[in-house]
Amino acid sequence: MKDRKPRICFAASSGGHLAELVMLRPLMDRYDSFLVTEQTGYRSVPEELQCYRLLQVNRQEWSCVPRLIVNAFLALNICFRERPDAVICTGVLATVPLCLLCKLFGKKLIFIESYAKVKTPTLTGKLLYPFADRFYVQWEELLAFYPKAMYIGGVY
Repeated sequence: MKDRKPRICFAASSGGHLAELVMLRPLMDRYDSFLVTEQTGYRSVPEELQCYRLLQVNRQEWSCVPRLIVNAFLALNICFRERPDAVICTGVLATVPLCLLCKLFGKKLIFIESYAKVKTPTLTGKLLYPFADRFYVQWEELLAFYPKAMYIGGVY
């Protein structure tokens, strides 16, 4: 069998989480990669990156659960189509179904806690911490919440 590069899914919501993920562009270029982010009204992804879109999810809106269900079906389609070996995720809620489905299919889950969260964990981080094969924090203070996490400093 011919050696192949691992297929890596980079997943993040729009905005700052996506900006953090794009900072990992050298890593994206090293592997067979694709991106998953939220559908927005603005152009936020470099054109040369293969990209799939999920619905935006706001946990404070009544449509949160229905949107998560739709995202689970979208994520299932992405998993079957792309067959990633691993997911690297910076959050947020819209990406949770994708991360959990990939984990269910035996894939590696790598989560990077948000740079913006210095003293308290994110909801997504708390949800995915038990499932993550690797969990990274960008501030040492967060090791109190995630004792098995690795402190790597900031991606910026």
